[in-house]
Amino acid sequence: MEQPPGFSHPTLSSHVFHLYKSIYGLKQAPRAWYTRLSDYLISLGFRASTADTSLFMYSDGHDLIYLLVYVDDILLTRNNSTLLCHLIT
Repeated sequence: MEQPPGFSHPTLSSHVFHLYKSIYGLKQAPRAWYTRLSDYLISLGFRASTADTSLFMYSDGHDLIYLLVYVDDILLTRNNSTLLCHLIT
């Protein structure tokens, strides 16, 4: 192992850090992120789909917004652009 370029210590160039616990890949991190996002979307008036847990729907009369969460991507579509602009601002 060696220190990454740009992060080397001038007097301790042979020292490296040993992590006892991985920062990335924690099992709870994605679940916590999804729970926080889900709670926020529901507070905005979205409804969670019963068929697909990653799909959220918002309706206001005939206007609809669909929001799909896939891993770390979010797909957002609507049939009324003014409703979407009002919702996200």
